[in-house]
Amino acid sequence: MACGARETGVRNEPIVILVVEDDQSIQSVIEEALSDGGFETAIAATGEEAVTLLQGRQDEYRALVTDINLTGRFNGWEVAKRAREMHPQMPVIYITGAAADQWASNGVPDSVLLNKPFAPAQIATAVAQLLNEAPPAASQ
Repeated sequence: MACGARETGVRNEPIVILVVEDDQSIQSVIEEALSDGGFETAIAATGEEAVTLLQGRQDEYRALVTDINLTGRFNGWEVAKRAREMHPQMPVIYITGAAADQWASNGVPDSVLLNKPFAPAQIATAVAQLLNEAPPAASQ
């Protein structure tokens, strides 16, 4: 079993990670790294699209990987705050090439920040680590 794939209940349901990145080449790298780690991905190119996906399928996404500087109204800080309003324990991994110095003041608690460029395996490792540290999702 891959490092990220773990049983999520009676059924072995996929662990879906919401990836918010406006650069298609970086999207592809993240998607491949997470897939190699045993995860499925949903991709959003803007913060607005990510928030819409989170609102529409709140229980589908188990973690959020978001770039900080996104096109559109919402940046990655805002997307993560909205995600945490809906799911207070949702693991959040920020990726950035220029905004790392803002993490302490803008990042949500218990999040991880990866600076670009990063090794693709770092994404899957960070997601798996945060998922393993998070309390189990409430059964509904």
